[in-house]
Amino acid sequence: FVTRASRRLRPQELVPDRLDNTGRVWRSQPGQGTMEFLYTAPDIGPYMFAALCAASFATAFIGVVTGAAGGLLLLAAMANVMRPEALLAVHTVVQLGQGLSRTIVMWKYVMRETIAPFVLGAAVGALLGAQIFVALPMWALQLILGFFILFVTWVPKLGRIGAVRNRFVAVGFLATFIGVFVSATGTLIAPFIAVASDDRRKHVATQGTLMAFTHTLKMVAFSVAGLTIGAYVPLMAAMIVTGFAGNWAGFRALDKMPEAKFWLVFQILLTALGLRLLWTAARNAGLF
Repeated sequence: FVTRASRRLRPQELVPDRLDNTGRVWRSQPGQGTMEFLYTAPDIGPYMFAALCAASFATAFIGVVTGAAGGLLLLAAMANVMRPEALLAVHTVVQLGQGLSRTIVMWKYVMRETIAPFVLGAAVGALLGAQIFVALPMWALQLILGFFILFVTWVPKLGRIGAVRNRFVAVGFLATFIGVFVSATGTLIAPFIAVASDDRRKHVATQGTLMAFTHTLKMVAFSVAGLTIGAYVPLMAAMIVTGFAGNWAGFRALDKMPEAKFWLVFQILLTALGLRLLWTAARNAGLF
C-alpha cells in the first residue's frame, strides 16, 4: 500500500485512503503503510488477517484429530473473504506448509514405502490432468468423487486391490489429476491410506506427507499459469506458522485418543463429505 509518492509526504500529511474487505475506509499516517504490509493483504484488514490465522490453527488441529477435512474447512473459510483468482493458489501454499509441518512433527509415523510410488503417479497426473478433466462438467466430477469416496469408505476391500506400490501410484495420479480443479484430494486419498495403515498416527502422518507433494505440484501448475500471489506472502507465512501450532496441538490430542474412536469419527466424517459432494453435484446439475 506504500507508493513512491506516499514516501515523499511530509509527516503531517496522510497516506491515500484505502478500503478493507468490509468497505470501511482506513486512514494511515506516513510510515504506517510499511508496517501494515506485515499484517494485511489485498482486501483483508488486520482483524480478518488474525481470523484467518486462527482458522489455520483450528483446521490443522481438526485435520489431525479426525484424519480428514482440515483443508476443505480452511478453503471454505478463506473463500468468504479472499479474491477468487488468488484463493486456490494461496490455499495451496498454506496447505503445503501445513503438510510439511505435520511431516516434521510426525515423521517417525510416516509410511515411507508409499512416498515414491505416490510421487511417480502424482507427476504423471499433473502432466495429463488439465488436458482431460477440463472437458468434464463440474457436477459430473463431483458425482464420481462422491460415489468413489463412499464406496472405498464402506467397502474397504476396494482400497486393498493390488500391491501397495501399484495402489499408491494410482492414488498419486488421481490426487493431482483432479487436484487443480477440485479441492477434495485429501478426502480422495484418505480411504486408501486408512486401509494401508494399522495406526491412526501413521494415517495422519502419511496423509500430511503425501498431500505436501500434491500441493507442491499444484504450485508448479499455478506458476506456469502465471498466477502471482506475492502480496499475500505475510498472510501465507502467518497461516503456516499457526498451522504448525495446530498440527502440534492436534498430534498431542491424537496421541491420547482411543484407536477405535478415531476410526469411527474418520468414517463418519468421510461419509458426510461424500454425501455433500453428491448433493453439490445434484444442485450443480440443476436437479433442484
